[in-house]
Amino acid sequence: MKAGERDVAGALRLLVSELQKDVKEGPGDELTVLRREHKRRIEAAIQFESANRPDLAHREQAEAEMIARYLPPDITDEQLDGIIADAIAETGATGPRDLGVVMKVVMDRAGGLVDGKRASEAVRAALARDLV
Repeated sequence: MKAGERDVAGALRLLVSELQKDVKEGPGDELTVLRREHKRRIEAAIQFESANRPDLAHREQAEAEMIARYLPPDITDEQLDGIIADAIAETGATGPRDLGVVMKVVMDRAGGLVDGKRASEAVRAALARDLV
């Protein structure tokens, strides 16, 4: 890139490579690849920060922010709660042991617009509330 944005160019090349690899392995899902790479950058930044390497942590964080520009916005908490309530009612879930069944429905309905960890925490909380 003429503007000297070598870090951005490198990150974009890596993303293209990961996307191409995903397509070769089967029916590729671009959002899944982008979310996975975004998560990897965040985790790497945390590891570098804990290893007292702020320079590398900053670079990973910058790449994560660049990848985030290509991701659609996550659904709101209210939308997620509605999806979870519908999934619990549909599956007849009664407690934490039904987490997997509810998560499958939630992730299918959310259509890749929610992080799995966020959804899992919300489902756990909802199933725990139903017990009380």
